[in-house]
Amino acid sequence: MNVIETHALTKRYGTVNRVEQLNLHIPKGCVYGFLGPNGAGKSTTLKMVLGLVHPTQGRVTLLGQTMDNKNRLTLLRQVGSLIENPSYYGNLTGAENMQVAATLRGLGQAEIDEALSAVRLDSAKDRLAAQYSFGMKQRLGLAMALLGRPPLLILDEPTNGLDPAGIQEMRELICTLPRQYDMTVVISSHLLSEIDQMATQTGIIQAGRLLFEGTLTELHAHSSHGLAVHTLDDAKAAIVLRQHGFATKQGSDCLLLPLLKDADAAKAAYLLANSDTGLLRMAERQSSLEDIFLALTGKAASL
Repeated sequence: MNVIETHALTKRYGTVNRVEQLNLHIPKGCVYGFLGPNGAGKSTTLKMVLGLVHPTQGRVTLLGQTMDNKNRLTLLRQVGSLIENPSYYGNLTGAENMQVAATLRGLGQAEIDEALSAVRLDSAKDRLAAQYSFGMKQRLGLAMALLGRPPLLILDEPTNGLDPAGIQEMRELICTLPRQYDMTVVISSHLLSEIDQMATQTGIIQAGRLLFEGTLTELHAHSSHGLAVHTLDDAKAAIVLRQHGFATKQGSDCLLLPLLKDADAAKAAYLLANSDTGLLRMAERQSSLEDIFLALTGKAASL
C-alpha cells in the first residue's frame, strides 16, 4: 500500500505554479527522500499533504483515503510532522513542551517518555527549551512528531542548520524508525549526500515538477560507468585509441572510455604506454548522485 499518493497536485500563486501536476507514490515502510533544490516546491507539496495549504487542483490520498474536509483531522492524527523550524515554548522545559503536545493529542506520560528516549533527550528534559542548542531543539520537535508512534512521519529538512555530529545523530535516528516503530518516513532535503545515506525510495522535484521517482537503486542505474584515462597529451591519446577501435570522448579533465573488459583495458593501457602520450593512470569512474541529479535536471538547478 502507498501511504501517500498525490494526483495531479498543483499549487498556483497568482500566475506562477509552485507545484505542477505532481503524482507521488510513497510506499509503506520506506524512508522516502524528497529531493530538490531550494525553491523547487518541496515544502509547498508537504504542506498540501498535511492540509496546511489548499491545492489549486488535484488531490491527496493519505493512508489509503482521499483527504477531504470531513476526514482531514482524523487522518492527520495518524501523522507526525516537523515542517521547517520546530515549534516550542521557550519558557517551558522540554518535558513540559512534550506534555502540551501530548495533551492536544490525548496521549499520556508513557508516550512522552518513549518519544524523549527515542531522540535521546531524557537527561535534558527538565531544562528550559530556550536553553537548548539548535540540535536539541530539532530533536525536541522530532520527539513531538513521534508522540504516539504515528504510522507516517513527515520531516522537512530535518538536518538543516545542524553541525556534522548533529547531522550524523539525526541520520542514524531516522534510519531506525521504519524498523523500530513500523513507520514510513518522508524526508525533504536539498542535500544529495543526506538522501543517499538515508533513503530507500526517492523522488526528485524541480520547478514544481517530478523528474524521477523510484528506488535509490533505480536512481543509481542512471549512472554511467566507464574508464577515466589521464595522460599528458589527451588529443594524441584519443587518436591512438580511435585508430585501434576504442570509442573515446573528452571529459573535463581526462579522456573517457566505456567500461571495458579486462583484456581490452590492458590493450588500451599498452597502446598508450607505448605511444609517447604520457599515460598517468586509468581508473573506473561512476557518476555520483550529484552527477545523476544534474543530468536529470539538465544542469539547470543549483543545490
